[in-house]
Amino acid sequence: MPHSGSPAGRSAPPSSRTAFVAGLRLAGWVERFGASHGALAIEDNDDGVRLLAADGASALLQPPWRNDGRPGRGPGPVERLASLASQPRSLGLLLVRRGGYGVAVASEGVVRASKTGSKYVQSRTAAGGQSQQRFARRRSNQADAMVEAVAEQARLVFNGQVFEYLVPGGDRALADQVLEQPVLKAYARLPRLAYLDVPDPRAAVLRKAAADACAVRVTVNDPPV
Repeated sequence: MPHSGSPAGRSAPPSSRTAFVAGLRLAGWVERFGASHGALAIEDNDDGVRLLAADGASALLQPPWRNDGRPGRGPGPVERLASLASQPRSLGLLLVRRGGYGVAVASEGVVRASKTGSKYVQSRTAAGGQSQQRFARRRSNQADAMVEAVAEQARLVFNGQVFEYLVPGGDRALADQVLEQPVLKAYARLPRLAYLDVPDPRAAVLRKAAADACAVRVTVNDPPV
């Protein structure tokens, strides 16, 4: 008999998960993935290096940045990807959520300069009428004040630092608003790396984000059940 909740004759969709693997650890990760899932076929595509395992599992390995004329070196796509991700490129991180912010300059996955802080913006409410309108105005004012304050903190951290890319994260709308502030005009023109989904950016979150931003993004799809 089919399992409860699954239509007869149909297999459940494969589960997917994402991890970040430093370039120096990538070869070992690929070896362990093959040991767990069987022989690997390797495809080198525009979107990254794809591993196709004998048991139906797959993994997409994506570089933290484009080669920009500085390609990785090695005999195969995995080795070249690991070499590319190991290059010491510099990043400016801007992480912001309603509960706080984190700004940093990082290189080789290590924070070189940073600032974190709390700037609380109230969550939405289901209340209606005039009270809802007052709440919406107060929330909008809080968000505007937070955007301006975070932009100024980012200017102070970024000032005098040299970095190649911007890495936004947290609340997409808030991060975009911060980067639209005039005080960050010079930095907003830099190329942006993949957005990072992070919780409220405390110091530990900021350190992990710096490491993740300089690592290979690995998306694993488990074999169908």
